[in-house]
Amino acid sequence: MKKGVLLVNLGSPDSPTKKDVKPYLDQFLMDERVIDVPPLLRNLLVRGIILNTRPKKSAKAYAKIWWDEGSPLIIISERFKEKVADKLNMPVALGMRYGSGSIKEGFQELVNKGVDEVLLVPLYPHYAMSSYETVVVKALEDQQQFFPEVKVTTMPAFYSNQDYIKVLAKSIAEGLEGFAYDHVLFSYHGIPERHIRKSDPTKFHCKIDGTCCKVNSVAHHTCYRHQCYDTTELVVKELGIAPEKYSTSFQSRLAGDPWLKPYTDYEFERLAKEGKTKLAVITPAFVSDCLETLEEIAMEGEEEFKEAGGESYKHIACLNDRDDWADLMVNWITNWEKDGQLPQLHIR
Repeated sequence: MKKGVLLVNLGSPDSPTKKDVKPYLDQFLMDERVIDVPPLLRNLLVRGIILNTRPKKSAKAYAKIWWDEGSPLIIISERFKEKVADKLNMPVALGMRYGSGSIKEGFQELVNKGVDEVLLVPLYPHYAMSSYETVVVKALEDQQQFFPEVKVTTMPAFYSNQDYIKVLAKSIAEGLEGFAYDHVLFSYHGIPERHIRKSDPTKFHCKIDGTCCKVNSVAHHTCYRHQCYDTTELVVKELGIAPEKYSTSFQSRLAGDPWLKPYTDYEFERLAKEGKTKLAVITPAFVSDCLETLEEIAMEGEEEFKEAGGESYKHIACLNDRDDWADLMVNWITNWEKDGQLPQLHIR
């Protein structure tokens, strides 16, 4: 069998215009794992309400972070793919869950090169219905419908892999150089609390009360909240950050439902009012900088923090196409190629 790799990231509109943002948002928000309500209600919410106002606002946000070459997330993902491919003796393709450059196109590119065994790599460190899971489900649907002869192995979420934590911690340490911070905020993408309960295979373990995450359970394999806090704790241990100098929060939410707390925008205000004047923010839910990190956190976050009384603010970039991150991915893929070994999680 000839092996190949399919890296999959979120995706992006083709341009920062309302014309291109609207179909992208339609595909994204109509995903049943993103807005997990009955189809008729989802259609009413998305196409009857959200898409009447959101595309114009989102287009303005995308325009603020757009690069001359195109979407930052797409460009960064392509650069990362090239770095990985240059060090491997197998084809590597890139697919996007939403927008252009689909997962199906990624499979087709590999099949055209004779590949019949694929390592699927969702570029998300943590398991969540609306990120990791939807990539895997869509990829397997496409494989079964269009490429049934192709064998697919999926790389697991790597949120606590020791080598990943070391690379992430090193990137944060470099980002903190020369910045005399008095607090580091680990801000993760937010999800509705009901997603945590839906992803709990035991249907009773996840209480989202701050205690269940500390009790070992099979639920942790699919618990986004537990995995985010685990990443934070492993990184601060690696960096030696004192307990009083860091915290974890969750950004981006929709009105109407309880989402994971504490909310990042509330934390900006709380920290500033508690006298934390020099804030560094890291967004480890993403491996590639995107709208959410570059606009919501790097731009709006700084404004919110300083309006609340903060003085200095630094957003630390995602791993993006760092050489050590690409090298780690190459190592993982090579181990899979040789003996089927996949990244192991750190067990505490």
